[in-house]
Amino acid sequence: MNNLKKELVAEFLGTFILVFAGTGAIVIDSLTGSLGHIGIALTFGMVVTVLVYSFGHISGAHLNPAVTIAFAIMGDFEKSKILKYISMQILGAFLASLTLLLLFGNIANLGATNPKYGDLQTFILEFILTFILMLVISLSAVHSKAIKSFAGLSIGFTVGLEALFAGAISGASMNPARSISPAIVSGNYENLWIYIFATIGGAIFSTFIYKSLKE
Repeated sequence: MNNLKKELVAEFLGTFILVFAGTGAIVIDSLTGSLGHIGIALTFGMVVTVLVYSFGHISGAHLNPAVTIAFAIMGDFEKSKILKYISMQILGAFLASLTLLLLFGNIANLGATNPKYGDLQTFILEFILTFILMLVISLSAVHSKAIKSFAGLSIGFTVGLEALFAGAISGASMNPARSISPAIVSGNYENLWIYIFATIGGAIFSTFIYKSLKE
């Protein structure tokens, strides 16, 4: 298997695991009440940490179209791979949502993200959350002076922290693939545009701040 195929398989598997575990926690909590908001946030943070350490050395463990686009803009990722990475991320996420649907039925909209109070509030919140996440990724995993052995912890803790304080308001998606798959599979996609454009916009904006800090 050549390097590109390995990278694409890693992105597919990694995003499948991320969505299966993360949104699966929402589904299971809805059925059993055993996890609660804190448990769901910790699940997202822990699974991201595990995946960064597991797949980071193979594909970079983007597992997120917004991250892939931002890396390409930064010049740290080949533009010719963008569509291939994103395709595998979305495919892995879709398979995860379909698996959850087969296992549990359409419970809790399969973990689909929706605004709690308003579209504009959620758009701004998701923009900021993804901006913070991408900035942490850049400074902990890309910057030449970063202690990269701790990148997985930094990124996982950021996801968990943001899910902990913002998940009840916006869903704390920070990831188009994480929102696209449960929304479409569950048929709950009315607000999906927010989680695509806000997250990609936040990730792109972070690249400009990162470049200024790097320089």
